[in-house]
Amino acid sequence: MSKNTELQSRREAAIPRGVGNSFAIYAERARNAEIWDVEGRRYIDFASGIAVLNTGHLHPAVAAAIGSQLGRLTHACFQVTPYESYVALAEALNALAPGATPKKTIFLTTGAEAVENAIKIARYHTKRSAVIAFSGGFHGRTLACSALTGKVTPYKAGFGPMLPEVYHVPYPIAYHGITAEHSFAALEQLFRADVDPARVAAIIIEPVLGEGGFYAAPADFLRRLRALCDQHGILLIADEIQTGFARTGRLFAIEYAGIEPDLMTVAKSLAGGVPLSAVIGKAQIMDSPAPGGLGGTYAGSPLGCAAGLAVLETIEREKLADRALAIGERLVGRLRTLQARFPCIGEVRGLGAMVAMELVRNRRADAPDPDLTKRLVQAAGRRGLVLLSCGIHGNVIRFLAPLTIEDALLDEGLGLLEAALEEASAAPEVERRA
Repeated sequence: MSKNTELQSRREAAIPRGVGNSFAIYAERARNAEIWDVEGRRYIDFASGIAVLNTGHLHPAVAAAIGSQLGRLTHACFQVTPYESYVALAEALNALAPGATPKKTIFLTTGAEAVENAIKIARYHTKRSAVIAFSGGFHGRTLACSALTGKVTPYKAGFGPMLPEVYHVPYPIAYHGITAEHSFAALEQLFRADVDPARVAAIIIEPVLGEGGFYAAPADFLRRLRALCDQHGILLIADEIQTGFARTGRLFAIEYAGIEPDLMTVAKSLAGGVPLSAVIGKAQIMDSPAPGGLGGTYAGSPLGCAAGLAVLETIEREKLADRALAIGERLVGRLRTLQARFPCIGEVRGLGAMVAMELVRNRRADAPDPDLTKRLVQAAGRRGLVLLSCGIHGNVIRFLAPLTIEDALLDEGLGLLEAALEEASAAPEVERRA
């Protein structure tokens, strides 16, 4: 019995099935964009632990910062005996956040926790209770965040009742015929038929859908949304948990629209693999809750804050926003070459290095192919390439290679992808012949 097989057997006995796994491959060590499993096999990582490792596995600067902090202090609880790194990282993020309005930042541990706190802050500040989110959006798996997430299975089914006064409108997805006008019209209809805008505390949106399929909201739509929120006294929350920290070619994806959100949630690549999240917002709004209303025992850990400072320095020093644009251009070019060969590739899209290809039957947008997507992910894994799927219909491959990946390794991974796509595309024909 192999080590992977043995560990998978132990995992099935010890861990509930609700915690899913893409592969039965157990990582032992990693470096930059490569992972080695417990049997010594090497994999090229196009997943980055779901967008957590924009600076790669064990970036030397991040690892050094964590090691240095580990020798001094691992935990004190900021609400009891505060420490400088929390303050320094907050100062850095306040300065980098879009817009000229003074900002303040609170640190937490997970992306869902950041979203929960953003909703709490919005409700407290506005003295309103309703929240509007978008179909296909993903904001976390906690109970309140599940209500905001715009997909029922597997995130909501069986877990109700959900947080009340949460409303959804369609996210603009041109490939599926949902224009920005359609989305905006649905929002206005919501105000006429279901909820008084004077009761709405916040509208939360991902500038690029993450789990929902890597569709980017048009910049003009985001600008109109900002104006609508201003008109009705609603707070605009930008969920940058997957898009943030140079992934899209800007430090934050909302910058492409040239608007200033009232609150912004961040996590994932903030701390290079150490659990850390944050809500960054306009100072007047962030100061609304009373002392003790915000916080958490592990929120803003010394290790996370030290890593976060090193990540920000690395992004600036290595110009990773520019690198994201170069990676995106290389990825999209190669994928469009494959699109010409494979009719199963319906669309290739991307913003910076946040790139996706949508798999369909015979180039039809209305014929998603989740089965092919599953076969492709597994075929790639057998060849030594870690891929992630996503999308409302489970038919999108998302590419999230570290922004520090070398061109040669990126090209090697794309070669493995092509071979896996050939195998996965041929599988139904082989099955029919059998």
